[in-house]
Amino acid sequence: MAGNTFGKLFRVTTAGVSHGPGYLCIIDGCPAGLPLSVEDLLPDIRRRKPGQSKLTTQRKEDDLPEIWSGVFEGKTDGTPIGLVFRNGDQRSGDYGDIKDKYRPGHADYTFDAKYGFRDYRGGGRSSARETVCRVAAGAVAKKLLAREGIRVLGYVKQVGSVVADIPDPTAVTLEQVESNDVRCPEPDAAAKMIALIDEARMDRDSIGGVSELVAVGVPPGLGEPVFDKLKADLGKALLSLPAVLAFEYGNGFRCAEMRGSENNDVFVPTSGEGDSSPTIRTETNRHGGMLGGISSGEPIVCRVAIKPTSSIPRSQRTVTREGEATEILVKGRHDPCLLPRFVPMGEAMVALVLIDHLMRAKCGRLSG
Repeated sequence: MAGNTFGKLFRVTTAGVSHGPGYLCIIDGCPAGLPLSVEDLLPDIRRRKPGQSKLTTQRKEDDLPEIWSGVFEGKTDGTPIGLVFRNGDQRSGDYGDIKDKYRPGHADYTFDAKYGFRDYRGGGRSSARETVCRVAAGAVAKKLLAREGIRVLGYVKQVGSVVADIPDPTAVTLEQVESNDVRCPEPDAAAKMIALIDEARMDRDSIGGVSELVAVGVPPGLGEPVFDKLKADLGKALLSLPAVLAFEYGNGFRCAEMRGSENNDVFVPTSGEGDSSPTIRTETNRHGGMLGGISSGEPIVCRVAIKPTSSIPRSQRTVTREGEATEILVKGRHDPCLLPRFVPMGEAMVALVLIDHLMRAKCGRLSG
């Protein structure tokens, strides 16, 4: 069945389940000549991996990728890049009790409804462990984007009722994001978020929040009207990640309370650095870097809402596959809050969309 490949020119295909032998990732469309090694993939993979702190699941996985193809003598060769991740710390026995029960908030019932049966060990194909492939592919995309002066960075903006005040999203640095376990660049808010997550964990519960994702250096003109608009592909990419319930960019849902005179961004001429010819910018960026689904040249700023982790270590009401009422206590190791580990996942999907559209833009019109 379709649904396991993302992208048009820069294509990523994943395969595998959380309690199987491992995961496969195929990256097709990467240009030849890009220096690439396992070490290039590890920084973001390590940001995603479990067991980083008490705020994340304690499952231990090395997540060391093996490059099986597509790289020769340290550079991409233009053929599909094949990556393998081997699973090593499965505890499938933790899931024996849910074989015939549906976990609230999970895809157990819907997978049964679609296929007639499911891999009940962990989340099967719907497990967030699949995102190790996306993060690795995103690392390749980020490296290509960096050659064009484009940077993608995400961070945690909100956990529960705690909201970080980030006056200038484009000024946030990776060092600020990585300075604490919750990956919030504002220290006071980060401390409150950590306390809130720990409170939920001690209460045998979980909590959700919001991640903000920012791309700077994106040139104007990326996006394909009408169905492959940049905003549409970003929405699809981020909503395809586990636990994402909402996507917005720019003013987002706040625009529902505004008038046009408040929501519009005024165009102004500016001079490019080292160039006397005028360039066009906007005084504000309420449109989040996209107009008509095409990049405007302003920073792309979007946000996603992440639900509280569905697996919580307390008894919940549910039904069996036969529809009989029962109770379930989900065992296993789970994040009390998904936000800290989500950040590199969100960055990866934004990077994959941008590199795909950048490649498409290069063949969108004749030069000169």
